[in-house]
Order: sequence, then structure tokens, then C-alpha cells
Amino acid sequence: MPSRSNIMMTYILLVFIWATTPLAIVWSVSDLHVMWTLVIRFFIALPIAVFLLMILKIRFPVDRIAWYSYLAGSLSLIGSQVFTYAATVYLSSGMIALMFGFAPIMAGIIGRLGFHQKLQTIQWLGMLTAVCGLAMICIYGGKSQHVHPIGIVLMLISVLIYSLSIFWVKKVNATVEPMAQATGSILVSTLAAICMIPFIWQHAPTHIPEAKSLFALLYTVIMASLLAMFCYFKLVQNIQPTTLSLTTVITPILAMFFGAVLNHERPTASVFIGAAVLLIGLFLYFYRDLQASRNLAHKLRHRV
Repeated sequence: MPSRSNIMMTYILLVFIWATTPLAIVWSVSDLHVMWTLVIRFFIALPIAVFLLMILKIRFPVDRIAWYSYLAGSLSLIGSQVFTYAATVYLSSGMIALMFGFAPIMAGIIGRLGFHQKLQTIQWLGMLTAVCGLAMICIYGGKSQHVHPIGIVLMLISVLIYSLSIFWVKKVNATVEPMAQATGSILVSTLAAICMIPFIWQHAPTHIPEAKSLFALLYTVIMASLLAMFCYFKLVQNIQPTTLSLTTVITPILAMFFGAVLNHERPTASVFIGAAVLLIGLFLYFYRDLQASRNLAHKLRHRV
């Protein structure tokens, strides 16, 4: 059982990686075609993931159920990221992170419509508030250099596919180790990336990218695709799901800060107001779960 300080440091590291990944994506496409950047990312990630499997001696199942799980997981990788990378043309890194904050809300809607899961009144209120914040960004932030309705639509599609992937993986329910699941999903994503090449061949790189693009590309592979995965699954096993879900509220705030400081992104005041309303909606959506989590922790503390 990891110590409390170890879990805290893991949590902080995961939030930092997720907050800086959108900026790394934006930087990585600054000197390469957006889809070639995505393809190269998987070409680099696959051999590293396979190497880690061999070093850690983790079994890689190849039965039919496992392949279904890998296919389902690949939706959250290349399926979702095709639209995320396409959105970099229209949105700032902070806005991309903010849009991924919709993942729990999108998952809640899918759970309600597809699996008849119940949502509380305050969760519906949180959804409505978040949508109002997004509408404010679309209406009043359209003139901003880093906000465009096309980019917002692309990110909504990306988040929808990402959320569907989570439900599909859970429905398949394959007995696969997290690292093997990630490697299998990266493998399927790499095969899909190969199928993309004929359509983007005319945009193939003809020069070595500048240092910033290369660094950002390696960052998305090593930190976002591999290290963040280890942190995520470690936290899943050791903390409350609601505590982990709070990263969707914290991450956009930090991402907008990093974008402003490191990439000179200057969203308008209306975009900030819309973002604040959206984040309030996310907080309302999680409020009931947070209260339940606090009450449970309080009871456990008194038992001890």
C-alpha cells in the first residue's frame, strides 16, 4: 500500500501532466502537419510500450475478448485524438483542456441514455451551467484568436468518442493488465495511423522539425501516453473515484495558466467568464459525490 505522501505526489504529477499535455500538442504541431504529428506519436509510443511490457514481464493476451478491449481502448487514443489534433488549428491549449473537462458530463449523459443510470437534480443543474458557460465562450469568444466554433465542435466530438471508449472497455470487461491494455490500444491505434498515411502522404515531413516541436512530441509520448497512464491506474486503485475526477476541474485552470505564460495565449475577458461558469457547472456536477466522499472519510476516521 503506497504511503499518503506517495499518493499525493502521484496525484500532483498526473494533474501537471494533464495540464501541460494540451500545450505540448499545440507545440508539437507547430512545425509538422497535425495528422503526421499524431501518426509519428504512435510510431514512437508503440515500441516503448512493448519494451516496457517485456521489461516488466507482463502477459499480453491475444484472445478475441482482449482484442475487443484493445479496439475499444483505441477509441480513446487515435479515435479521440484525431479530432483533438485537428482542433489545435482553432483553439488554444487552455481551451482544449477546458473542453476535456466535459468528459464526466458526457459520460453521465451516455450512462443515462444508454445504461439508464440515474442522475441527481444537482447533476442536471451542473450540466446546464456548464453548457451555458460553453455557450458564452462560443458566442462572445468567437472573435478571440484562440477560440473558434469549429474547434469547439471538434473537441466535443473528441470528448464524446473518449467517453464512449470508457463505457465500451467496461462493457467488454476483459481480464487484461492495465499496461497490456494500454499497449494493445496503442497497437490498434498505430495500425489505424498506418491506414491514414495514404491520405496525408502529400504532407509528409521534408525537414527535421525544430527543437521545440520535437521536445513537445516526445513529451506527449513519454509523459502523456506512458507516465500519465501509470499514475492514473495507480490512483484508480488507491483513491476515491470522485477525488480522481476532480482533476477535470483543476486541470483546465492550470492549462490556461501554462498557455498564457509559456505560449502567450491571451483569451478575452468573456472567454474567462465563460470558462469560470463552465468550471462552476463541473463543480456542481461533482458536489453530491464530493459530499458523500467526505462523509465516508469522516466515518472511517472516527472508526480508527
